[in-house]
Amino acid sequence: MGEEVKLLQKWSSPFSLRVVWALKLKGIEYETIEEDLSNKSPLLLQSNPVYKKIPVLIHNGKPLCESLVIIEYIDETWKQYPLLPQDPHDRAKARFWATFGDDKVLARMWSSFTSQGPEQEEALAAATENLKFLVEELQGKKFFGGDKIGFVDLALGWLTNMLGAMEEVNGIKIVDEQRFPRLSGWLQDFSGVPIIKENFPPHDKLVTRFRIFREKFISAAAASK
Repeated sequence: MGEEVKLLQKWSSPFSLRVVWALKLKGIEYETIEEDLSNKSPLLLQSNPVYKKIPVLIHNGKPLCESLVIIEYIDETWKQYPLLPQDPHDRAKARFWATFGDDKVLARMWSSFTSQGPEQEEALAAATENLKFLVEELQGKKFFGGDKIGFVDLALGWLTNMLGAMEEVNGIKIVDEQRFPRLSGWLQDFSGVPIIKENFPPHDKLVTRFRIFREKFISAAAASK
């Protein structure tokens, strides 16, 4: 009996993209279902009634939500190309850094992207400090997973495409070779892997989408003052 794997996603979502990468690295065939988040499908609402968000992985009719949870499930279900370390301590550390990337780095980057003035400067300073922790974790390694892409690399993969679009819209360079040579090297190595770069969303399309996002956030913030 064949496997039935479906992924409910949005092309521009970094959370969807990390699941796509995991599936591709494992060589798993799946059906992509592109969601219109302004008009969510009955399947999405049924599959994720709590958060009503993408991505959602449906495996043999059973849905799973939250991208990092989905990747762990993928890794435990399909054993080829392990994404998480075998050692329990190393596995726990990988989970920590993946969560840190979402809660401390991505959150601060997004705050800086959707703000102006002192608020933006404060968010940028916090994001920069948090990036330094990632640099230390990367010391002596090509990827966060060691010699090959692993769980943490996928979790932080948004830095390779989403950050570039944000920098272009904002006109602010956050990660460069002078300040973050080790992290810049990882960005190049990670984005140079064929499976990774072949699944990037179109850069120009992403920039346009992010420019619209920023204008909406800035306008809303100005209107509330």
